[in-house]
Amino acid sequence: MLGMIKNSLFGSVETWPWQVLSKGGKEDISYEERACEGGKFATVEMTDKPVDEALREAMPKVMKYVGGSNDKGIGMGMTVPISFAVFPSDSGSLQKKLKVWFRIPNEFQSSPPVPSDDSIKIEERESITVYSLQFGGYAKEADYVARAAQLRTALEGTATCRSDIYFCTGYDPPMKPYGRRNEVWLVKA
Repeated sequence: MLGMIKNSLFGSVETWPWQVLSKGGKEDISYEERACEGGKFATVEMTDKPVDEALREAMPKVMKYVGGSNDKGIGMGMTVPISFAVFPSDSGSLQKKLKVWFRIPNEFQSSPPVPSDDSIKIEERESITVYSLQFGGYAKEADYVARAAQLRTALEGTATCRSDIYFCTGYDPPMKPYGRRNEVWLVKA
């Protein structure tokens, strides 16, 4: 636990590599189209719980792994953003299912430490192209759902996105009280 806290406060922070392909907007919504690099990710899947509750359970697992709860016993540093995939129902509300994706820092991409917790999996993910909408505050499920709907509306007639999944992202540790950065990423179809 101490390693996790030390890592989140004093560890290095690496940004998940992406390239801005274009910027757009409609009314008061501004967004970016980004090509996000693939790679190896530590993942945790949660089901049968509302998104906010599932996230409160999944995030500490990932943070412990990053902080040194792994076969090498080393803190890896953080990669931001941490993203989690959500799965909307036909009504737009979210199913009781999420998957946290933490991109392994570049230094460990070729040989990531093995997680001590069996619920954490190391997975390879291909590059993806997303449409990203940024917003502030302490984001909850309702905020992500509302922002995803705003972004879908702004993209109508100009882009096609997957309707079965999107990503919610956060850049800041929980103890940061202001100037927070969150994003919704709709996956280009």
